[in-house]
Amino acid sequence: MSKSTNEQRLFSVATLQQGYFTSKQAKEAGYSDSNFSTFVHSGKWIHEGRGIYRLANYPPTERPDLVYWSLWSCNRLGEVQGVFSHQTALAIHDLSDVMPSRYHLSVPKGFRKYHPPPPNLILHYNTLVPEDVIEYEGYRVTTPLRTIHDVLVDEATPEEFAEQAVSDGLERGIINKRSVWALAEEADTERTERIINNIDPTFA
Repeated sequence: MSKSTNEQRLFSVATLQQGYFTSKQAKEAGYSDSNFSTFVHSGKWIHEGRGIYRLANYPPTERPDLVYWSLWSCNRLGEVQGVFSHQTALAIHDLSDVMPSRYHLSVPKGFRKYHPPPPNLILHYNTLVPEDVIEYEGYRVTTPLRTIHDVLVDEATPEEFAEQAVSDGLERGIINKRSVWALAEEADTERTERIINNIDPTFA
């Protein structure tokens, strides 16, 4: 396979991931892992982390950090396991004023890594269905409705942000009262009841 063909294949993959790619993807594009250091030293690739690279000449993008942690969650087959959720998803959807200092990532219950997650990453072991997930450029995030569900029941999310998320979702027409009550009934906790009543005691 020619050098130009390898570059084209890798660029096609990296374009979908804001310029990022994994070592597995590079090998699938035709590159030999023994030559990876050569491309890094030449300045064509940037080694961002274990098994994760970025094309050095790729234009700046809006949220490369989300792509990086998404690729970090890949399993041995190179399949992305993580979906941004909870407070991170609130920030992505611009629901509430939350500005999380750490990334919240939902992963399958059987998710495992050789090394423990870094301190800036909080893992939530959840079962998500396709209807719970939105595809973005190089990463996935839970839908607004699923996100609100998660923060309603997550004790680590301050109630004020959960309240804001519901109020903002209603105001923007992202959710409706029926869907919010369905979530509250599903959770069936004092926390969710309190949050809903704080928004509007006559919510029903």
